[in-house]
Amino acid sequence: MDVAVIGAAMTPFGQRSAWLDDLLATATVDCLADAGISTETVDHLYVSNMASGEFEGTTGVMNALAADIGVTPAYTQRVGQTSASGGAGLYAAWQSIASGASEMTLLVGGEKMTHRSTGDSSDIIASLTHPVEYSHGVTLPSFAGLTARRYLDRFDVPRESLAEVAVKNHGNALDNPDAQFHKEIDTEDVLSSPVVADPLRLYDYCPVTDGSAALLFCPVPVAEEYTDEFVRLSGVAGASDTHVVHEREEPTWMGAVAESGKQAFEMADCEPADIDIAELHDMVTLLEPLQLEALGFADRGKGWQWAPEGRTAPSGELPVNTSGGLKARGHPLGATGVAQAVEIYRQLLGEAGQRQVSAERGLTCNVGGFGNCVTTAILEADR
Repeated sequence: MDVAVIGAAMTPFGQRSAWLDDLLATATVDCLADAGISTETVDHLYVSNMASGEFEGTTGVMNALAADIGVTPAYTQRVGQTSASGGAGLYAAWQSIASGASEMTLLVGGEKMTHRSTGDSSDIIASLTHPVEYSHGVTLPSFAGLTARRYLDRFDVPRESLAEVAVKNHGNALDNPDAQFHKEIDTEDVLSSPVVADPLRLYDYCPVTDGSAALLFCPVPVAEEYTDEFVRLSGVAGASDTHVVHEREEPTWMGAVAESGKQAFEMADCEPADIDIAELHDMVTLLEPLQLEALGFADRGKGWQWAPEGRTAPSGELPVNTSGGLKARGHPLGATGVAQAVEIYRQLLGEAGQRQVSAERGLTCNVGGFGNCVTTAILEADR
């Protein structure tokens, strides 16, 4: 059964005074209003969240949300897949509609993080690594530094090229009212910021973020009853890679990204050249070129050239992270994969305001850890 998206919403990302339950409820109510759908029509409710128990000491977020917004007795489920929880939620929502189990499925992703210290947040996030790796000091920031060093050396990459990714995405976020950062930066700002894990510096990394995002799914025939313009979720696929990163043949190749992308392209009956816009998981600047390569947009070892050449700019051949990406829009773990799809949804329907580009088909790629698990989705305009 063909699956449509008929509503989308998100809260502003950043440091929020609201707790997770309020963030989830706000995005949910706004999403239903965007679609013009009442709560009684919701059959399934999925909540994408990585670590509400660790961050807030609360785990029953899906049931609490169902009661708060009045969708009981809908089926509820929390979807957790580390930092790819939002993408996994897209997959779950697609399955619920495509299988015929639901005619109206609500997906909301969220995380509340900023009330904890940076050290606490880093430890919570690092819990997704293998215990042996963590015991040797491997966290996502440190592993990103090791991988960046190998990538720069192996492919003779100028350090400035990664800084250009951060500059581009901060520039994009200036036009996104929901983004965490509205601050223009230049290459020197990135290269002079404090070292986090050599050769990467503070401005290479995404921030700690609070926020929530929501989408509403239904079969295409049902969507046609409500609206003349909607988005089809034409392809979605997930894949995994070795949990222990050093067991990979080459750490600069994101195998799970490549596999999930291959399956999503096959399902949507398209190829990289058919994609007009993409939201990629730039938890760190290095990940944007690595995903460009693994998804087949760029040649191996050449993804770093795209940002400096303007090919991923809003006016380029493949606008990437028009929302500002994780780097500047923010990265509230469970919300990120959903927020990526919200951006593509708005772009495809011409609702992106000052950051609008011309697009009929878009792609999202949500990464767990450093490629341990990945969901790639392809969305198409129907208008």
